[in-house]
Amino acid sequence: MSVSHGNNYDYHRTTFDGERNERCACCVRTMKWFPVLFIASVIGWSYYAFVIQLSFFTVTSIVQRILFLLFYHAVLVMFLWSYYQTVFTDIGRVPSRFRVPRAELDRIVRATNEEEQKQILETFAKELPVVTRTLNATVRFCDKCRLIKPDRAHHCSVCGVCVLKLDHHCPWVNNCINFTNYKFFILFLGYALLYCLYIACSTIPYMELLWTGKIDGRFHILFLFFVSIMFAISLVSLFGYHCYLVLLNRTTLESFRTPIFRYGGPDKNGFSLGKLNNFQEVFGDDWRLWFVPVYTSLGDGMLFPTQSHHLASNSPHEVGSPVAPLTATIGGANPNCNGAVANGTVAVDPIAHTVVLEHLDETKEGVGPVHHQGQHQVVAMPLFANGLPQQEAKDNFVSTHPL
Repeated sequence: MSVSHGNNYDYHRTTFDGERNERCACCVRTMKWFPVLFIASVIGWSYYAFVIQLSFFTVTSIVQRILFLLFYHAVLVMFLWSYYQTVFTDIGRVPSRFRVPRAELDRIVRATNEEEQKQILETFAKELPVVTRTLNATVRFCDKCRLIKPDRAHHCSVCGVCVLKLDHHCPWVNNCINFTNYKFFILFLGYALLYCLYIACSTIPYMELLWTGKIDGRFHILFLFFVSIMFAISLVSLFGYHCYLVLLNRTTLESFRTPIFRYGGPDKNGFSLGKLNNFQEVFGDDWRLWFVPVYTSLGDGMLFPTQSHHLASNSPHEVGSPVAPLTATIGGANPNCNGAVANGTVAVDPIAHTVVLEHLDETKEGVGPVHHQGQHQVVAMPLFANGLPQQEAKDNFVSTHPL
């Protein structure tokens, strides 16, 4: 009788814990939409302030009112369309052929040394279109999703999956910015900036009238001006930065952590094909659709053209050899490294293959113990943990930008 009571107690406790966890997860999912609701609320209020308070109650000229409203609604439609596409476009999934079978995982666990484990992964990945590697010169493996990461794909800890060509996770859209919606995200930033600038410029003449008392106090117009200026200042830097990344064919993650190629080693410009080709890779080759938030990006999110010296050894253009395992040094300068090292860039000693990464310690997750040597932080990075390859440094970058 006591055993039966104990079993019933365990069952009910397990059920209660499961329900509590589900409620917590539901609350977390709901809270993730708060930034999106905040943006929607600001847009709704700005619509009321501009259309009702400014255009109908303040502007006296019929012609000016019509022009104000026509241009405003044209920009607003493109702005909202881009934002909707950014928020609700599915981030896609890594195909099943990249998933490591259970039998291969068992072989990795039974392997007697790291070299054998690396070889198992290398053999499995030889038919996959992957040219990038980890600091340890092994195939990039996600120990959470149990798959080989396609080039430029990373694991997002917020979404809990590996994401194709991950740029960052943006809480303001409650979505990953990645291969499938990167064009929409840039258009959203551009049209949001245009929206704010247009509102600010339209309200400037009436700010003087409010200040001199020639019109009744319209506090919505006053707040509209300052809010639009505030968001415009925030957006101009973010929009400019992502335009810069597009022209270099580089993601936010890659700007902080240089991709390492199997042939040629670290190269922050390894995916760059020239400014026009880089632009077309994101926006497509039909210029009529460049600024329309419809999907036109080139490629499949897994196979990316690279510079010739990063091609495989069976290519007639191959000029290098597989990169040797790399030793990571985080923070500070390394006198043995050639060239200056900027934030997030990697310099490689041609003989010692020593990699210097500046200011990347906050992006490392699950790496080995950190040893302090003067101003250097040398990270001991075990390749394998608990019998399986350890996940690469923390992949996803969560944006904390005001927008």
